[in-house]
Amino acid sequence: MKIIVGLGNPEEKYAKTFHNMGWMAAGDLANNLGAKFKKRECEALCAETYVGGEKVIIARPLTYMNCSGRAVKQLLAKHKATPADLVVIYDDYDIPKGHVRIRPSGSAGTHNGMRSVIAEIGSSEFVRIRIGIRDPEVSVPIINYVLSNVRPEDYELFISACGRAADAALALIKGEKCENVMTKFNG
Repeated sequence: MKIIVGLGNPEEKYAKTFHNMGWMAAGDLANNLGAKFKKRECEALCAETYVGGEKVIIARPLTYMNCSGRAVKQLLAKHKATPADLVVIYDDYDIPKGHVRIRPSGSAGTHNGMRSVIAEIGSSEFVRIRIGIRDPEVSVPIINYVLSNVRPEDYELFISACGRAADAALALIKGEKCENVMTKFNG
Protein backbone atom coordinates (compact mmCIF):
# COMPACT_ATOMS: atom_id res chain seq x y z
CA MET A 1 0.00 0.00 0.00
CA LYS A 2 1.09 3.55 -0.72
CA ILE A 3 -0.59 6.74 0.40
CA ILE A 4 0.46 9.76 -1.66
CA VAL A 5 -0.61 13.09 -0.15
CA GLY A 6 -0.43 16.38 -2.06
CA LEU A 7 -0.55 19.30 0.36
CA GLY A 8 -2.52 22.42 -0.49
CA ASN A 9 -5.63 24.44 0.26
CA PRO A 10 -9.08 23.31 -0.90
CA GLU A 11 -10.73 26.55 -2.04
CA GLU A 12 -10.74 27.50 -5.73
CA LYS A 13 -9.08 30.85 -4.92
CA TYR A 14 -5.93 28.90 -3.95
CA ALA A 15 -5.89 26.64 -7.02
CA LYS A 16 -3.01 28.39 -8.80
CA THR A 17 -1.02 29.51 -5.76
CA PHE A 18 2.48 28.37 -4.91
CA HIS A 19 1.13 26.66 -1.78
CA ASN A 20 -0.95 24.33 -3.96
CA MET A 21 1.92 22.68 -5.83
CA GLY A 22 1.34 19.46 -3.88
CA TRP A 23 -2.35 19.44 -4.85
CA MET A 24 -1.42 20.01 -8.49
CA ALA A 25 1.16 17.20 -8.50
CA ALA A 26 -1.34 14.83 -6.83
CA GLY A 27 -3.78 15.70 -9.62
CA ASP A 28 -1.15 14.93 -12.25
CA LEU A 29 -0.41 11.58 -10.60
CA ALA A 30 -4.10 10.66 -10.44
CA ASN A 31 -4.56 11.64 -14.12
CA ASN A 32 -1.52 9.56 -15.13
CA LEU A 33 -3.00 6.54 -13.34
CA GLY A 34 -6.56 7.09 -14.58
CA ALA A 35 -7.77 7.61 -11.01
CA LYS A 36 -10.50 10.10 -10.10
CA PHE A 37 -10.89 12.12 -6.91
CA LYS A 38 -14.38 10.81 -6.11
CA LYS A 39 -14.22 9.88 -2.48
CA ARG A 40 -14.23 12.09 0.62
CA GLU A 41 -12.72 10.34 3.62
CA CYS A 42 -10.56 11.26 6.58
CA GLU A 43 -10.92 14.99 5.84
CA ALA A 44 -9.43 14.48 2.39
CA LEU A 45 -10.50 14.13 -1.22
CA CYS A 46 -9.18 10.75 -2.35
CA ALA A 47 -8.53 8.82 -5.53
CA GLU A 48 -7.93 5.09 -5.29
CA THR A 49 -6.26 2.75 -7.75
CA TYR A 50 -3.93 -0.23 -7.97
CA VAL A 51 -0.44 -0.31 -9.45
CA GLY A 52 1.20 -3.70 -9.87
CA GLY A 53 -1.37 -5.21 -7.54
CA GLU A 54 -0.61 -2.68 -4.79
CA LYS A 55 -3.34 -0.37 -3.50
CA VAL A 56 -2.58 3.33 -3.96
CA ILE A 57 -4.49 6.17 -2.29
CA ILE A 58 -3.84 9.67 -3.66
CA ALA A 59 -5.14 12.28 -1.24
CA ARG A 60 -5.68 16.02 -1.14
CA PRO A 61 -6.37 17.11 2.46
CA LEU A 62 -9.41 19.36 2.91
CA THR A 63 -8.13 20.69 6.24
CA TYR A 64 -6.17 23.62 4.80
CA MET A 65 -2.41 23.55 4.73
CA ASN A 66 -1.54 24.19 8.36
CA CYS A 67 -3.77 21.35 9.62
CA SER A 68 -2.84 18.79 6.94
CA GLY A 69 -1.53 16.38 9.55
CA ARG A 70 -5.05 15.66 10.80
CA ALA A 71 -6.05 14.18 7.45
CA VAL A 72 -2.77 12.29 7.05
CA LYS A 73 -3.06 10.73 10.51
CA GLN A 74 -6.64 9.61 9.79
CA LEU A 75 -5.68 8.15 6.40
CA LEU A 76 -2.82 6.14 7.89
CA ALA A 77 -5.09 4.81 10.66
CA LYS A 78 -8.00 3.95 8.35
CA HIS A 79 -5.80 2.05 5.90
CA LYS A 80 -3.62 0.47 8.61
CA ALA A 81 -0.60 2.09 6.99
CA THR A 82 2.65 3.32 8.52
CA PRO A 83 4.86 6.33 7.75
CA ALA A 84 6.92 3.98 5.54
CA ASP A 85 3.86 3.74 3.25
CA LEU A 86 3.53 7.53 2.99
CA VAL A 87 4.81 9.99 0.39
CA VAL A 88 4.03 13.70 0.86
CA ILE A 89 4.32 16.20 -2.02
CA TYR A 90 4.49 19.91 -1.19
CA ASP A 91 5.89 23.32 -2.11
CA ASP A 92 9.19 24.39 -0.56
CA TYR A 93 10.27 28.01 -0.31
CA ASP A 94 13.84 26.96 0.50
CA ILE A 95 14.33 25.42 -2.97
CA PRO A 96 14.67 27.50 -6.18
CA LYS A 97 11.54 27.69 -8.32
CA GLY A 98 10.91 24.77 -10.61
CA HIS A 99 13.36 22.39 -8.92
CA VAL A 100 12.20 19.07 -7.48
CA ARG A 101 13.89 17.42 -4.50
CA ILE A 102 13.11 14.05 -3.00
CA ARG A 103 14.24 13.04 0.50
CA PRO A 104 13.66 9.81 2.41
CA SER A 105 13.02 11.69 5.69
CA GLY A 106 13.88 14.93 7.46
CA SER A 107 12.55 17.96 9.24
CA ALA A 108 9.66 20.20 8.27
CA GLY A 109 11.95 23.15 7.62
CA THR A 110 9.88 26.32 7.39
CA HIS A 111 6.76 24.52 6.13
CA ASN A 112 3.77 24.63 8.51
CA GLY A 113 1.88 21.93 6.63
CA MET A 114 4.79 19.54 7.10
CA ARG A 115 5.09 20.55 10.76
CA SER A 116 1.46 19.50 11.15
CA VAL A 117 2.03 16.16 9.40
CA ILE A 118 5.09 15.31 11.49
CA ALA A 119 3.41 16.36 14.75
CA GLU A 120 0.20 14.42 14.05
CA ILE A 121 1.77 11.15 12.92
CA GLY A 122 4.67 11.38 15.37
CA SER A 123 7.32 10.64 12.77
CA SER A 124 9.46 12.34 10.15
CA GLU A 125 10.47 9.00 8.64
CA PHE A 126 8.54 9.19 5.38
CA VAL A 127 9.44 10.19 1.84
CA ARG A 128 8.77 13.74 0.79
CA ILE A 129 8.81 15.25 -2.68
CA ARG A 130 9.41 18.98 -2.55
CA ILE A 131 8.68 21.41 -5.37
CA GLY A 132 10.82 24.55 -5.20
CA ILE A 133 9.00 27.87 -5.34
CA ARG A 134 11.60 30.47 -4.27
CA ASP A 135 12.11 33.33 -6.70
CA PRO A 136 15.07 35.57 -5.81
CA GLU A 137 13.50 38.41 -7.82
CA VAL A 138 10.48 38.59 -5.49
CA SER A 139 10.85 40.14 -2.05
CA VAL A 140 7.60 39.93 -0.11
CA PRO A 141 6.86 38.19 3.19
CA ILE A 142 6.81 34.40 2.75
CA ILE A 143 3.14 34.07 3.77
CA ASN A 144 2.12 36.58 1.07
CA TYR A 145 4.31 34.86 -1.50
CA VAL A 146 3.10 31.29 -0.95
CA LEU A 147 -0.55 32.38 -1.13
CA SER A 148 -0.04 34.40 -4.31
CA ASN A 149 -0.80 33.04 -7.77
CA VAL A 150 2.00 31.74 -9.92
CA ARG A 151 2.99 34.44 -12.39
CA PRO A 152 1.87 33.69 -15.96
CA GLU A 153 5.46 33.72 -17.22
CA ASP A 154 6.36 30.99 -14.69
CA TYR A 155 3.28 28.83 -15.11
CA GLU A 156 4.83 26.33 -17.56
CA LEU A 157 7.88 25.93 -15.31
CA PHE A 158 5.65 24.94 -12.39
CA ILE A 159 3.43 22.70 -14.52
CA SER A 160 6.61 20.87 -15.53
CA ALA A 161 7.83 20.66 -11.92
CA CYS A 162 4.49 19.22 -10.78
CA GLY A 163 4.69 16.66 -13.59
CA ARG A 164 8.19 15.63 -12.51
CA ALA A 165 7.02 15.35 -8.89
CA ALA A 166 4.14 13.10 -10.04
CA ASP A 167 6.59 10.98 -12.06
CA ALA A 168 8.84 10.65 -9.00
CA ALA A 169 5.85 9.53 -6.90
CA LEU A 170 4.93 6.95 -9.53
CA ALA A 171 8.50 5.59 -9.52
CA LEU A 172 8.26 5.17 -5.73
CA ILE A 173 4.85 3.48 -6.06
CA LYS A 174 6.34 1.05 -8.57
CA GLY A 175 8.97 0.08 -6.00
CA GLU A 176 12.03 2.02 -7.11
CA LYS A 177 14.39 2.68 -4.22
CA CYS A 178 14.24 6.23 -2.90
CA GLU A 179 17.96 6.74 -3.60
CA ASN A 180 17.44 5.87 -7.28
CA VAL A 181 14.43 8.18 -7.52
CA MET A 182 16.50 10.95 -5.91
CA THR A 183 19.27 10.45 -8.47
CA LYS A 184 16.79 10.50 -11.34
CA PHE A 185 14.62 13.47 -10.29
CA ASN A 186 16.53 15.74 -7.90
CA GLY A 187 17.58 18.95 -9.53
